[in-house]
Amino acid sequence: MMLPFLRSACYMLLLVIITPPYAIFTLTCFPLSAHARYRVTSTWTRMILFLLQHVCGLRYRLLGAENIPKTPSIVLSKHQSAWETLAFQKIFPPQVWVLKKELLRIPFFGWGLAMTNPIAIDRSAGRSALDQVVEQGQERLRSGFWVVIFPEGTRMPPGKRGSYRIGGAWLATHTNTLVVPVAHNAGEFWARNAFVKKPGIITVSIGKPIDPTGMEANELNAKVEKWIETEVVRISQRQAAINSSVIQTEARNQ
Repeated sequence: MMLPFLRSACYMLLLVIITPPYAIFTLTCFPLSAHARYRVTSTWTRMILFLLQHVCGLRYRLLGAENIPKTPSIVLSKHQSAWETLAFQKIFPPQVWVLKKELLRIPFFGWGLAMTNPIAIDRSAGRSALDQVVEQGQERLRSGFWVVIFPEGTRMPPGKRGSYRIGGAWLATHTNTLVVPVAHNAGEFWARNAFVKKPGIITVSIGKPIDPTGMEANELNAKVEKWIETEVVRISQRQAAINSSVIQTEARNQ
């Protein structure tokens, strides 16, 4: 356990050194176009993913890459960790996120996040929030951005399921945009609010795009939830089998 702790401490130190000056540099790019600003901010993300891989030993494998559409789409994903908010920027084309307005107030991180042109909403606004998602989401899609939404709204521990909010499905059915469901097990390696990042290989599974034509938002939301939760269980079971095999191998070698 000591080695993962030391590696995580080294990662955190490097993160603290890199992030503030890069955030300031990002702010100077405000006059650039939204796509140009995205390229700047995503460079920081790639640096952080590099550190996670080479310092913390945290890598990933991608299943279903062939399912990624060629046109801007809506990603609806399981949310277990901070890791996927970074990795999706490398896995998918230029994107914006639907997020809580409060996140934009976080020093450095929030300021940089604001430069990515997110769809920032007040979740307590009810129907008005849905209208905001559709209005801003439609504009972002037309501009060539993908839209990433975590339907559960917050990070859920592995094995737990949150309530799937309808915003993403609502946007898809009101803009007739393909939905790409995504499942992963990042929380098994980087738990919510955890300092220590466990080394290993995260599995990201991308499902076949869902055409929302003729579907109600509730129907689409239920279909996405069923696929994601079923796939998360399958991924976790496979990971448990791998872990068991490693433990048995180590025991035999002792």
